[in-house]
Amino acid sequence: MTRLPDRTRRIRPTLAAFVAAVVLTAGCTLPVFAPRAETDLEAAPPGSSPTWRACPEVPNQLVGRGAADMRYECTRIAVPRNWGTGAATGATAGPGTGETFEIALIRARSTKQRDRIGSLVVNPGGPGASGVDTAVYLSFGPSFGGLPTAVTDRFDIVGFDPRGVARSSPVKCIPDADLDASFGYDPDPRSQSSFDGFVDLNRRIGQGCGAKYGDQLPLYGTEQAARDMDAVRAAVGDDKLTYLGYSYGTLLGATYAQLYPQRVRALVLDGAVDPRQKLIAGSESQAKGFERAFGNFTRWCAANAGRCPIAPDARGAITAEIDKARVFPVRGQGGREATAGWIFYAVISSLYTEEGWRELAGAIDELQGGDPDGVFALADAYAGREDDGHFSNLFDANLAVNCADETEKPTRAQVRSLQSQWREKYPLFGAALAMGMLGCVEWPGERDPYPTGPAVGAPPILVVGTTGDPATPYEQTPALASMLGVGRVLTWEGEGHTAYPQTPCVTSAVDAYLISLTVPPEGLRCPAR
Repeated sequence: MTRLPDRTRRIRPTLAAFVAAVVLTAGCTLPVFAPRAETDLEAAPPGSSPTWRACPEVPNQLVGRGAADMRYECTRIAVPRNWGTGAATGATAGPGTGETFEIALIRARSTKQRDRIGSLVVNPGGPGASGVDTAVYLSFGPSFGGLPTAVTDRFDIVGFDPRGVARSSPVKCIPDADLDASFGYDPDPRSQSSFDGFVDLNRRIGQGCGAKYGDQLPLYGTEQAARDMDAVRAAVGDDKLTYLGYSYGTLLGATYAQLYPQRVRALVLDGAVDPRQKLIAGSESQAKGFERAFGNFTRWCAANAGRCPIAPDARGAITAEIDKARVFPVRGQGGREATAGWIFYAVISSLYTEEGWRELAGAIDELQGGDPDGVFALADAYAGREDDGHFSNLFDANLAVNCADETEKPTRAQVRSLQSQWREKYPLFGAALAMGMLGCVEWPGERDPYPTGPAVGAPPILVVGTTGDPATPYEQTPALASMLGVGRVLTWEGEGHTAYPQTPCVTSAVDAYLISLTVPPEGLRCPAR
């Protein structure tokens, strides 16, 4: 796999529990891998007005019902496969060829809406996560961890699946067996033969995707998707874009602001990605962020032994289980083995929210007793793996987008060297994040990097960061704001990935910005819950 998808959007446990009957989740993950409703809508051609139709089946399949007082409508729009810019101009689907991708949209509109401002377009990140699913979950209101009624009373909530994701001309080129092998692989292979085995696995994945998509691979990059966002803006009938982007969605939003600064009304970029970080720097940043978050978890565990059955030494307990799994992995139902890799991804999954800490402690405690089900539940929720071993296309799209964007391509020898260097600096996560770069090292095709400059002419853009964020470490928040030139930083001194709408302080500041365009005071810091 490539750099960890920072990028998987989390919601509050109340909503996760609500959907648990239809989606296998870890109790607090946004189930971006839920069954997806297909439609028979024909995509509106580029530049034409789309036809919207009622689609209550989408929330029904995702959650079991729609939110009270919400109506759901869906459409599909066609966008050029190649907008004719950047390195992607070398692809066969160039401008003027008539070749298109289909982009799926959903619109949730409150029956209590008044004084409508327009549409709030949302994206959960990934890259590879579904904005259609996210719009449905966010429509359920604050009681379920969704958007405040102050926002849904004034905006339609519009979600879209970016090109290559879920319902939008999805990329699917990695066999389930290879994804199983990748997630289950030792996150820190010490021997040269084990390292070479992971290289071979990533090479096989890259070759398979290259054989299927060829010179189309650069077309899944972020700049192309950001240009699609302007087609989404036009499809919902707004002169200017109001946008809420989480995690990788902040990169999409920042790219849009650079391409179309005059068409920005308000952008909230929560869980900021620093666009100027290359692959090595970005991977090390995540290693540092996850190591810091893991340290916060272990300190919580030591101070809350009554809620943490692996206290007082949670780090020791987890590393011991990973080490044992390298030799004698615990077998679960059907003979599935809780290898070092699956335990590692259970840890990763749990750190996206503070609520996940208790789940991780319980899962490791159960693993010590010979039951790996809790580990599998956490890791599978992260990986998009269903009970039958089938994976969503999250990681196919994640690789396609990240590797199309990335101009830096370290050598295998560099990865091997960084593996040992980062192991010393970030004991649990450093080596694994170094190994993760092999996904793009072995990825074929040209690259199509996105722009990394100021959004000249754009209004103020709100950039939100969480001090304990593992996946998009807080240091990236002021970096993104500075790059844009019009960014205003809002800080949450909390834990987990992304902040809105979790506390009254963050919520009121973001709501005022979205509704009234009131920018919060410079340097505003919101306390932890």
